[in-house]
Amino acid sequence: MKLYLCEKPSQGRDIARVLDARQRGDGYLTGNNVTVTWGFGHLMEMEPPENYNIKYKKWRLEDLPVIPEQWKLAIKPATKKQFTIIQKLLKKASSVVIATDADREGETIAREILEACKYRGPVSRLWLSALDDISIHKALASLKSGEETAPLYQAGLGRARADWLVGMNLTRMYTLLGQKQGQKGVFSVGRVQTPTLRLIIDRDQQIADFVPQQYWTLAVRLIGQNKTFQAQWLAPEPVCDEERRCINESALQQAAADMTRSGQAVVINAETSRIKESAPLPLDLGTLQQICSAKWGMGARQVLDIAQSLYEIHKATSYPRTDCRYLPLAMLAEVSQVFRAIQATIPAFIPLLTQCNLQQKSRCWNDQLITAHHAIIPTIQPADISKMSDDEQRVYYLICRHYIAQFLPLHLADKTQILLRCAEHKLAASGNVVVAPGWKIALSDNGGVNNDIPSLPPLTDNMPCTVQGCDIGSQKTRPPEHYTEGTLIAAMKNAARFVSDERLKKRLKESAGLGTEATRAEIIETLLRRGYIRKEKRHLVATDSARALMAMLLDIVKDPGMTALWEQALDDIAAGKLPLAVFLQKQAIWISRVVTQARQ
Repeated sequence: MKLYLCEKPSQGRDIARVLDARQRGDGYLTGNNVTVTWGFGHLMEMEPPENYNIKYKKWRLEDLPVIPEQWKLAIKPATKKQFTIIQKLLKKASSVVIATDADREGETIAREILEACKYRGPVSRLWLSALDDISIHKALASLKSGEETAPLYQAGLGRARADWLVGMNLTRMYTLLGQKQGQKGVFSVGRVQTPTLRLIIDRDQQIADFVPQQYWTLAVRLIGQNKTFQAQWLAPEPVCDEERRCINESALQQAAADMTRSGQAVVINAETSRIKESAPLPLDLGTLQQICSAKWGMGARQVLDIAQSLYEIHKATSYPRTDCRYLPLAMLAEVSQVFRAIQATIPAFIPLLTQCNLQQKSRCWNDQLITAHHAIIPTIQPADISKMSDDEQRVYYLICRHYIAQFLPLHLADKTQILLRCAEHKLAASGNVVVAPGWKIALSDNGGVNNDIPSLPPLTDNMPCTVQGCDIGSQKTRPPEHYTEGTLIAAMKNAARFVSDERLKKRLKESAGLGTEATRAEIIETLLRRGYIRKEKRHLVATDSARALMAMLLDIVKDPGMTALWEQALDDIAAGKLPLAVFLQKQAIWISRVVTQARQ
């Protein structure tokens, strides 16, 4: 009997239906000489320190760090029944197909069960990118070998054990140190949550420390070729700040008086160039979360749940927990089927779809840039839009629009830049004329036909223009905004830019991030749940307890760069480039050093 091990019941039912395993058992489906069973996410959890040694039940500084020699897992009480069912099925299985989510955590969920049950038979891997019947049939016809995905399990163990070492040791340590300073309660420290919290606290501090500076703008109204337009005074460097804003009001007033008195400006240079803009790539989870946060104020967890529902329940979109915005070339063969599914699901998109060139190959089709999963796209199976909530429809439409945009023409615009001189002062004007909206008709709320910048009259070099008047504006510099869930996700994805240590910067990739696409929403939820941050409208703001914790922490514990470096190391384990034992040895040395420094 071949046993399929899924991550959750809904996934098990989808796969069992395609395998024609329709006979119900307690915690499984069977038939056709195959059985499909499932977990409920992780069936097992890591043992706490006191289960290694009873002395750890009482929190004491002198007992730290706790570094297990042999790691222990326990079956969760709530899932013990299902674990026992899987254990019995494994004894009868001739082979196992891991059919959990096709990612690091999915691999770990399955492998830790196989390891606990001491299963030693053949293992293969079902690698699903969508849960519609056609995609499942396709994946079943091309199973991966168990050896191919085994390194993902090693990376999953590395992630779990690194989180345990940081969480168990540093939470105990800083809670005890806080008590010595008269603080109450538990100070939770996490490998990813603490550097993420630091980003929020640093931003709050930047806003609190911000001192507004006054600056002035000077817009000159001009007439050229019988058309009125506006140019901005280019203030000379000595009267500007580093952002080239004028901070000398008297110099600006003098310039306005000079130009009004002169009454005429002359074109020094006029250039028009054709701008060709490619469509943005299809979406990964982080970008989807950012757009939904900005457009509709959705939370990161809310967007993940919606994307998961579109994938699992509605079978309308592909696997959501992806960090990739590219598509494999092989999927070009399915474009017409995807379009038919979109047309059947959203008839209102038919006029848009008729403008598409299905033979067009945008920059998103690139085998070299595919990670574990491709971008989130619509499936080839039509969905029932009436069964989706309003928010699910919004997110589904957004995913469809980004896919459709790949088959629309380039966005073309003529951009004009004009440099003028008036009474020895320099002026600049710019304008934009849309030549062809192209892909923007799919993504712009206004249909992509409105000009972003007003058009300018057709001016040429040495042409005179009449000065109609000057408008002086008084402005104040503004602080950065508090993070929203969307902008925090963006910051977590690019943690390398928050690193000042040059040695660390050299070791980090540009894309080095905090957490993964699958975990960032949960990190934000954890910070909210633990009272370290609160929401003020759409913004995330740190609490007093967060600031108290941050004041105690060593810089190395809260450094986003260090955690991003660990995430890179986990990627190397998943790619088979770094042994798990080497990673854990470095983690043990690091935690020992931190404990020693904090004690001092």
